[in-house]
Amino acid sequence: MSLIEAWLVAPLAHEFMQRGLLAAMLVGVVCAVLSCFLILKGWSLMGDAVSHAVLPGIVLAQIMGLPLAAGAFVAGLSCSLAIGYLKENSRVKEDTVMGIVFSGLFALGLVMFVKVESDQHLLHILFGNMLGVSWSDLAETAVIAVPTIAIMLALRRDFLLVAFDAAHARAIGLPVRWLNVGLLMLLALTIVAALKAVGIILVVAMLIAPGAIGFLTTRRFDVMLVVAVAVATVSSVIGTILSYHLDGATGPCIVVVQAGFFLAALGLNLRRAARRATAA
Repeated sequence: MSLIEAWLVAPLAHEFMQRGLLAAMLVGVVCAVLSCFLILKGWSLMGDAVSHAVLPGIVLAQIMGLPLAAGAFVAGLSCSLAIGYLKENSRVKEDTVMGIVFSGLFALGLVMFVKVESDQHLLHILFGNMLGVSWSDLAETAVIAVPTIAIMLALRRDFLLVAFDAAHARAIGLPVRWLNVGLLMLLALTIVAALKAVGIILVVAMLIAPGAIGFLTTRRFDVMLVVAVAVATVSSVIGTILSYHLDGATGPCIVVVQAGFFLAALGLNLRRAARRATAA
């Protein structure tokens, strides 16, 4: 067996690696598409806030015997709407509101989790369990992720106009408020889709890095989408394979690879800026 086969093919002979790779790619793509809109709207911290705020919803769903995904979605959407309400009806700035809301809800979730008997493992909720994903978990993720991607792509021009010029979008008749609410709902759904695979904490990185890399690479949004999805897909493959050989957690390996791509994109961007400055 050649070195390439030993590194790339041998790990995929295991069914748990196949499921893990499919989950990583599916979650990576939906996070990459959404990250482009979050970066352009300046909502990177919103992804952090919503992802942490789903923990109380998960615990409540466990208590009530409901699907964890339902509890996570309701909690994430409630957090998003609460942040929007407090931003519009108080003097406190948006980043301050986000920090207070998500840290308070996350702390509440931790207290509730400790007090409630559950078969759920806290580390799996926080950091995911990519290689422990079952085929039913993968199907559930696909049911959420595929329609989410389709909706974002179908409404991408409206979302883009609202991100760049909300006043103009309102003037031509676009429902700006409902588009913002819709994007928040898609954010909550994306976090729910990624929950079992990468967990609450690591999904934040996957919601930021691909879009940031695309933003540094090009000025055209369609190209930005393609770059973000490509980076997320390649990072998922490399990170999953590396986690097998390093015997490490899959989610963190993928995030580390994405961070490496970001540093490379940042270096190229700075190099292009230096060349333009020299030419001028």
